[in-house]
Amino acid sequence: MTLFHFFNCAILTFGPHAVYYSATPLSEYDTLGTSVKAALVYLGTALVKLVCLATFLNVSENDSFDPYQELLKALIGFIDVAGLYFALTQLTHRNISQNHKFQAVGLGWAFADSVLHRLAPLWVGARGLEFTWDFILQGLEANANLVLSISLAALGSLMWLRKNKPKTLIPIIYACAGIVATMPSITSYLRRGLGWHFPKVVGFELFTSLVTAFISWQLFSACQRPSS
Repeated sequence: MTLFHFFNCAILTFGPHAVYYSATPLSEYDTLGTSVKAALVYLGTALVKLVCLATFLNVSENDSFDPYQELLKALIGFIDVAGLYFALTQLTHRNISQNHKFQAVGLGWAFADSVLHRLAPLWVGARGLEFTWDFILQGLEANANLVLSISLAALGSLMWLRKNKPKTLIPIIYACAGIVATMPSITSYLRRGLGWHFPKVVGFELFTSLVTAFISWQLFSACQRPSS
């Protein structure tokens, strides 16, 4: 029963990444190499973030919300944006369209994040004797992160690869990208500052990911229309 619970949680956490790759044109255009490269860039970015967090942040004895520490975390979190910029603009890709490139990069980015932050807790905790909803919620959180990562990659594609975008949309694109990039700090504030429980935070992340995906899709579609 414990192994069954582990496999259910693992499928919920990592299955949507495989489904997204198979159900979209990414598999037809063989963009797996692009996703793997993006995952490796994420691992390098995570290592740089870990060094920065260990260098500049103080270890707190309690789990209270510290605005100064959270601001530093948010600033260090923008290293992800730099890594995403490198993955979108500097890596060599197959001859694929901009639409498929950002999806492949976002997919690889989200998968690496799930493996790095959720595989070990699943392996250790989900095989326990007692059933808990926490690991199912972690799987749902991974799904929200998948949507947010692809949305951030789409916004980054508009910022750095799309040259002829309408000038009126540029502030909106940058504002949305900034909000998505600081989402870990926002959820940390909800959890520590406002005392939200984990299910409520996951619900907020799922709702935010859907809204962000819709806005990113609308912005991407608007930038693809020929200018009059």
